[in-house]
Amino acid sequence: MLPIVNNAIRVKQVNVELVKTALKALTIGTKLTIANATGLSVATCGNILNELSERGEAIEADLEQSNGGRPARRFMYNANYSYIACIYVSNDGGVYKTTHVVTNLTGEIIEKNAAGVEIINFEVIDNLIEKLIYNYENIKAIGIGIPGIIHRGIIGAVDIEELADLPLATRLKDKYNLKVIVENDVNLIAYGFYKKQNYDDDKTIAVVNFPKDNGSGAGIIVEGHIIRGNTNFAGEVSYLPFDKSREEQIKQTNSAVVCFPLMAKTIGSIIAVINPETIVITGGLIRSNMQEDFSVACGKTIPPEHMPQIIIQEDMQEDYINGLVSITLESLNCDIQLIERRM
Repeated sequence: MLPIVNNAIRVKQVNVELVKTALKALTIGTKLTIANATGLSVATCGNILNELSERGEAIEADLEQSNGGRPARRFMYNANYSYIACIYVSNDGGVYKTTHVVTNLTGEIIEKNAAGVEIINFEVIDNLIEKLIYNYENIKAIGIGIPGIIHRGIIGAVDIEELADLPLATRLKDKYNLKVIVENDVNLIAYGFYKKQNYDDDKTIAVVNFPKDNGSGAGIIVEGHIIRGNTNFAGEVSYLPFDKSREEQIKQTNSAVVCFPLMAKTIGSIIAVINPETIVITGGLIRSNMQEDFSVACGKTIPPEHMPQIIIQEDMQEDYINGLVSITLESLNCDIQLIERRM
């Protein structure tokens, strides 16, 4: 009987997520409007709404205006039922900085701050989390953005030496017993940019970062999903087999003029492999007047009908925060997804 019980629990989890998602979208809903939005029965929606109200995740609003019968109860989602804390760390030419936001369950920012620090290691991140949890006791998840590769929970190929070989998520989970997400910075920027577009249909896009004095990287979104690859190595475009080694490529990154041919080859390679609708180019080597140069250079090898929209965006901090908040909020949802079968 155990599989049947497990299936029933999973169905209940999916139904609860459907009701919460509908309630957030509707702002105020009755059992009937939630049922219409989710496809669930009115009775199921009523039971779930009652459970959400009992634990404070939904709030009962004023009764719906009566049309002659008994007025319907109306519910609102309580976005402040709990919070998430999101932190990203950076090393800009030896200048270390932590940036953090605390948001409610609809992504509304409650607190935001950035601070320069002498070093970034586990203790610095841990102390910041400890402070945030002290100030906001109902934090339920922590999201952390890292300029490096996370493979099997271990941080590697990172721009911050003190974080190398650190099982950051595991140590924080063990200490705080919270959901902890650690993700690559460019993946988060790409996901944040993607979410901000509010596409009607799933799209394929890429964000490519060309920093000074460091290797390039790309965040790749295919049909709405971050592509991480088998070992989270996807997007490490500084390892592309060009005529220069990775070390030689990095030596050229102090000059956009010298590095431009390599950058153009990188963009062309991404276009040929994933055929994106949009490529966003950013980083310390990039200036706003370079869009036409990239289009012309890539157009020499890519047929015009397959050329994506190329966007130059120098500052992507907002996208970084948006991606980090989005992925951390999503981590609080149940791990089960309803997948539409395509014939």
